[in-house]
Amino acid sequence: MPKILTLALSLLIAVAWLQAQNQYPRTGSTQTGTEATGQTAVEGCLQSANGNFTLTDKSGTTYNLQGDTSKLTEHVGHEVQITGSTSGSSSASSSSTTSPSGTSGSQQPMLTVDKVKHISKTCKSSSK
Repeated sequence: MPKILTLALSLLIAVAWLQAQNQYPRTGSTQTGTEATGQTAVEGCLQSANGNFTLTDKSGTTYNLQGDTSKLTEHVGHEVQITGSTSGSSSASSSSTTSPSGTSGSQQPMLTVDKVKHISKTCKSSSK
């Protein structure tokens, strides 16, 4: 009887410990936990034109950056990781077929800048 009780108690403690680990998602990871926190980390090449900043990731997706862009000027032309919330990505694929006007602003997803992490002084991703 004591062996069964010890085994049951050990299993209960292990399950409780695992549940506690999943309750708080890790911060600082690039794509892990983006659903729970509402944050997305995108790594790519930072560009600027007419005071507007864009980030092109390795797959070729270009994000218009908004929010706190004051820290971005010193990183133009560099590989960076931007953490923030995205919007408009679901309409980006459909707007190319539905908007014949060809406005590029409505076709690119928006990324609101919360954090900037410098990766490299040169861009790894190829220019379009």
